[in-house]
Amino acid sequence: MNVAAYVEALQQDLANVAGIGDEAISEAARRISAALESSLRLRLMDALGEAAAELTNQLPDGHVEVRVSGGEPELVYVPEPGAPPPSGLEDLTARITLRLPETLKAIVDAAAQEAGVSANTWLLQQITRSADPSKRRHPGGRRMTGYGQS
Repeated sequence: MNVAAYVEALQQDLANVAGIGDEAISEAARRISAALESSLRLRLMDALGEAAAELTNQLPDGHVEVRVSGGEPELVYVPEPGAPPPSGLEDLTARITLRLPETLKAIVDAAAQEAGVSANTWLLQQITRSADPSKRRHPGGRRMTGYGQS
């Protein structure tokens, strides 16, 4: 993500507003925008951090991080590492047959390949995560949903 473009756009906006006045005002605006550049970058990073936190709260697993590469931030999705199966699941002896529509099977196969595991392992991880109450994510914080009536 090119933060410099946003900082430059804000500096240009300030210069345009200052252009209404005389040369002294324009010069003051140039100095202020140069002095604020690092602060603007920091505020943009703060906003990206909050965006990453909000996205993480909406994901069923994994999280979003803000990483700085070459001086520029980037949002990166980090999948949840495959957790070991809960105790009692080490001896996998039960079998079931699961029939899926071809389109859903293709989605499962693609997700498993992306995770670097077989489709069976991926399905087992997803079922284990969904069935374990301690692994379920609950929306928290300041978000509230519902209906209001006056």
